[in-house]
Amino acid sequence: MVPRYARPAMTAIWEPEAKYRIWFEIEAHATEKLGELGVVPESAAKALWDWWATDPKIDVEAIDAIEAVTKHDVIAFLTWVAENVGDEARFMHQGMTSSDVLDTTLAVQLARAADILLADLDELLTAIKRRAEEHKYTPTIGRSHGIHAEPVTFGLKLAQAYAEFDRCRKRLVAAREEIATCAISGAVGTFANIEPEVEAHVAERLGLSIEPVSTQVIPRDRHAMFFSVLAVIASSIERLAVEIRHLQRTEVLEAEEYFSPGQKGSSAMPHKRNPILTENLTGQARMIRAYALPALENVALWHERDISHSSVERFIGPDATITLDFALARLTGVIDKLLVYPDRMQANLDRMGGLVHSQRVLLALTQAGVSREDAYRLVQRNAMKVWESDGKLSLLDLLKADDEVTAALSPRELEEKFDLGYHFKHVDTIFARVFG
Repeated sequence: MVPRYARPAMTAIWEPEAKYRIWFEIEAHATEKLGELGVVPESAAKALWDWWATDPKIDVEAIDAIEAVTKHDVIAFLTWVAENVGDEARFMHQGMTSSDVLDTTLAVQLARAADILLADLDELLTAIKRRAEEHKYTPTIGRSHGIHAEPVTFGLKLAQAYAEFDRCRKRLVAAREEIATCAISGAVGTFANIEPEVEAHVAERLGLSIEPVSTQVIPRDRHAMFFSVLAVIASSIERLAVEIRHLQRTEVLEAEEYFSPGQKGSSAMPHKRNPILTENLTGQARMIRAYALPALENVALWHERDISHSSVERFIGPDATITLDFALARLTGVIDKLLVYPDRMQANLDRMGGLVHSQRVLLALTQAGVSREDAYRLVQRNAMKVWESDGKLSLLDLLKADDEVTAALSPRELEEKFDLGYHFKHVDTIFARVFG
């Protein structure tokens, strides 16, 4: 975790004290149910909860000192609790194994992280929708292969982003449901020394579902799906970030990151206004995607359990969620304050002499009885003259002067094919599909 790219609420989920508090709750809830079942004295859970009610400070340093001797983190924690609670603490962890605590805790942490990320996505969607409505009919050029294609609106560009992040949100909801799974099944997952009712009780108290077959660890396909969804969200962030970076290029300059008073763009060139936020988002997306691969590799564990996944998850759990939380918040800020230049968009639309209307002329010629091959040839030979003049010539003027073209279409019919508004007749339909 890099503090520069971390926000407090998400970071807090992964602090050692927060982890140990979840460990305690798992152990206390399990002991509580064991008491109800008559496996341990009911006084054991009462002693644990009474101590907990005093809101004890989790002494991370003390637990670490014990672990330095035991070389086992869960045993170190149980030892520390026993030192504080007393004799009744010996009934903790009856029939349980370390993975019951560790895996269930990770499930709680990832579910809580997902809740923050879902709230982040909601804020981003709100910002994108507002800007999309603002620029619903702002004409701009659509590009394919980076080259002028046909007119769109800037609102449509943002509507596409909204639809994509709405899909991301749905995927994260599903991933959260899949990862929020509890396993309290004991060694190799057979419940030999602990009843399934204990697992159900702990799951209910922590807001989790139960893992049908845990094999001592919760199967890592669940985690692979979760981190893969985070990676997809990161890629969607990068897609929108790259669009903004391209639009901010000097030769384009149709949109631009907000440049605050006192901000500096370059240590050497005082004129620079660089797309640093969206470039940063591109870099963060690369890291978040990188965390998905080890999660996929964690799926194949040896037999009922090994710990090759453990060290991986100590990295990717905090890092992926903390980084994505920061990235979503940063992108929301970029969209919220994005500077949009409609006049420049219109100027760019017009700079190639009407080439953006070539398809309408092509279709009109075919409807007038010209073969598609001939129609393409007629439009292209005039379009290439405009292209080679860098837009100084007019496609409409050249077509009007082409006898083969005017034999099929009158000058007035040609002029009708250069109506910009024609391209936007279904904007309302698209917006209704996206925003409802």
